[in-house]
Amino acid sequence: MVAITLWYDLRAPEWAAMQHPDLYAACLEQVPWAEKNGVADIAVLSEHHGWEDGFMPSPLTLAAALAARTEHMPVNIAAIVLPLHDPIRLAEQIATVDLIARGRVSFVVGIGYAEHEFDMAGVDRKRRARLLEEYIEVMRQAWTGEPFEWQGRTVRVRPVPFSKPDPPMFMGGGAEASARRAARMHLSFLPTIGDPELKRIYDEECAKVGFQGMCVLPFGPAMVHVSEDPEKAWNEIERYAMYDAESYARVQTAGNRSLNASLAKNPDELRREGLYRIVSPDECVALADELGPAGTIIMRPLMSGMPSELGWESLELFRTKVLPRIRP
Repeated sequence: MVAITLWYDLRAPEWAAMQHPDLYAACLEQVPWAEKNGVADIAVLSEHHGWEDGFMPSPLTLAAALAARTEHMPVNIAAIVLPLHDPIRLAEQIATVDLIARGRVSFVVGIGYAEHEFDMAGVDRKRRARLLEEYIEVMRQAWTGEPFEWQGRTVRVRPVPFSKPDPPMFMGGGAEASARRAARMHLSFLPTIGDPELKRIYDEECAKVGFQGMCVLPFGPAMVHVSEDPEKAWNEIERYAMYDAESYARVQTAGNRSLNASLAKNPDELRREGLYRIVSPDECVALADELGPAGTIIMRPLMSGMPSELGWESLELFRTKVLPRIRP
């Protein structure tokens, strides 16, 4: 059975139909609605810093709000750019969210790539791999609730998380080094791209270190939108999709690979590329069958601040004309 994801970054360029107050309100409405109607298996929140369009900088805050408004819906943060954070403060925040959500919020830690984010945080980008590994161990030690020495001072995190031994944590990344690092640090691995070689390397490294981990490769388009008139919907959404693709492309660095990575230079190329799919209900059912249990339908009903009525239309069509046929 194909997985179904709601994905949010809550970006809003100045020209977008929706701006941040309404975007956050809509997200807080859509996720509980999706839980009530069985429309999604999980809500995913993303993190970046210092983006002009207000890319969500504090997904843990929103995750706590979503957890408080839902009863069963899992929330995943993909990903926390760990080297940019104070690990003690982050451990406290994650522990608090874990207590509110009672283990329903999981998070992916990533090494980061956008140079301006490291400049903004005053962090040497060349040290990011070392900082990532150090901070993972610091947070693990912090979640024991016992005092320990770090950077010449005694620190302690209380209360301890709800989840034992730690809140659900995964490693992200699209490079071979990320796969090896995840296994070495005894973390399950959620790659940013569906490259089978990453899974092979991860499984091989897990065997070497004696860790029984999990690697889930992404498989499916970067965005699926359902419409009774896909041609009309594409004309309404193409500006938002093109902005999403181009803005990601601008911050990519050498060696960084992502599911959202597009080479399209115009909306026609973007549509042919197939990363952003606008489909009829029948086409969505066929896509779900094609993707199968290994795939994911990612719905982004607030992408780039597009009009909320377009997102709601897609969600309602999915609920009424797709879901009963793929999950009878």
